[in-house]
Amino acid sequence: MALWTAAALLTAHPAHSGTYERDEARDGSGDYAFAEDARTVDPADSTTGAERLRPGATYRSTLPAVGTSYFRMELDATSTTYVSTTAVPPGDSDVVTGDGIRVSVEDTAGRSCSSDTETIGAARSPHPIVAWGEREVAPTGSRCEGAGTYYVVVERVSTSSSAPDGWELELAVVTEPALTEPGASDAPKGWNSAPPQAVTGDAVRRAGGAGFSSATALGEGVWEDAIAPGQTLFYEVPVAWGTQLSATAELSGSGEPSRYTSGALDLTLHNPVRAPVEDASAGYSGRQTSATLQPLPPVEYANRHAVAERVSGMRFAGSYYLVAHLSAQVAERLGDGPFGLTLRVGIDGAARSAPEYAGEPVPGDVFTAVGSVGGWGDGSGASTADGADGAAGGAAGGDTAMTALAVGGIGTGSALLAWLAWWTARGRRDGADRGTTPA
Repeated sequence: MALWTAAALLTAHPAHSGTYERDEARDGSGDYAFAEDARTVDPADSTTGAERLRPGATYRSTLPAVGTSYFRMELDATSTTYVSTTAVPPGDSDVVTGDGIRVSVEDTAGRSCSSDTETIGAARSPHPIVAWGEREVAPTGSRCEGAGTYYVVVERVSTSSSAPDGWELELAVVTEPALTEPGASDAPKGWNSAPPQAVTGDAVRRAGGAGFSSATALGEGVWEDAIAPGQTLFYEVPVAWGTQLSATAELSGSGEPSRYTSGALDLTLHNPVRAPVEDASAGYSGRQTSATLQPLPPVEYANRHAVAERVSGMRFAGSYYLVAHLSAQVAERLGDGPFGLTLRVGIDGAARSAPEYAGEPVPGDVFTAVGSVGGWGDGSGASTADGADGAAGGAAGGDTAMTALAVGGIGTGSALLAWLAWWTARGRRDGADRGTTPA
C-alpha cells in the first residue's frame, strides 16, 4: 500500500519523475515556474506605499525597464534576514550581456545594509537571474542593527541597447536566528580545495524543474536530462553541515558541429536562501562539452566571514540549487534540440551536527537537508523516520544513501517512507508558516 501511494505521489508531481515528458514549463521557451503559493505584490516607486514582505513567504511582482521598485520588511533585532529576487526576462526579450538587476537592503535613513548585482552574462540569452540582499545581525555589530523597518530596493541594470520591456520578479524572504554563543569570527582555513574526482556510475534519468519551487531533488550520483536552447532547468541537492558539494554539467555532442556559441552552457549554484554561490560556463559548437564548478568548501557557519562568494555562500546546510541554462543562440546554429544533459553531483566528507542556534529560522526547514526529517537543528542528513537510521539513510562519510534512494531509483520501502515523511512534514510546516504570516 505504501509503495502504491508513493507511486501515485510521484506521478502527481511530474517535476520529480524520471521521464523526459515535456509540459508548458519545459518547452524550451524560457518560461519560469513561479511558486504556486506566491502572493502578488505591487512594486512602489518610492518607500512611501511600499508593500510588506514577510519572512517565510514567496511573492510575485514586476520590475519596469526604467525606474526603481521598493518593498518593505519589518525586522526584529536578533535575526539575520535574507531576501532573494529572481528576475525573469520575457522568453523573446532581446537581452545583452550587461542587462541585469541590482538588489539593495536599506534602513529608514537610506543607509545601505547590502547590495548585489547580477547580469545576464555571456549567454546573451533571456533566463532567470538572481540577486540578493541581507540584513545581518552580528555579535561584533553591523551596518544595520535594531528592530524596525527596512526596504528592499530593486532596479534594472541596463545598457543603451537594452530592450524596453518589463521583467517579472519572484521574491523570497528567509530569517536565520543568532547563535546561542558567539562563533568563530574568521572563515575556516585549510579546507580541501583540490579539484574533486569526477563522479562515475550509471546515469539515472531525472527531468529538471522550471523554477526554485519545482526544482527536482537529486542526490550524489550521475543524472541525465535533456535541455533545449533557451531553457533553464532547476535541481536541488541536500547538503549537510560539514559536507562538500561538487558538480559538473555535460552537454552531449549534436553530431552536427557548427559555429561556436560562447557561454552556451551555464551552470549556477545557489544556496538555501537562493543566493548565487558559484557558476561555470562552457562554449558549444556541437561537440561534447562540460562546465565544472570550482572547488567549494565544506558547509560551515563561519564561511560567512570569507570574502569570496563561493566560500561565504556555503554558510548553512539545506537544499542547494543547481541551475542549468542553454543559450537560445544555440538554436540558430544547431537547431531546436533538445540536447543531452548530464549532471555529475558529488557529496564528500562526514556530516556534522548543526551549530547551536537561539531559535528557529523562517521557514522552519530551510536549513535542513532533505535526507533529514528529524526537524530543525539536526542537519546531519540522517533520517529517523520509520526506522531508517543513520546506517541506512545517513550522510556520514559522504554517503548520501538516503537521498539517493529517496530521489533516484528508490530501492526500499523504508527509505521511500522516510522521504514521504519529510515531504509531508515540509508541507505541514509550510502551511503553518503561511497561516501565521498573513498577507
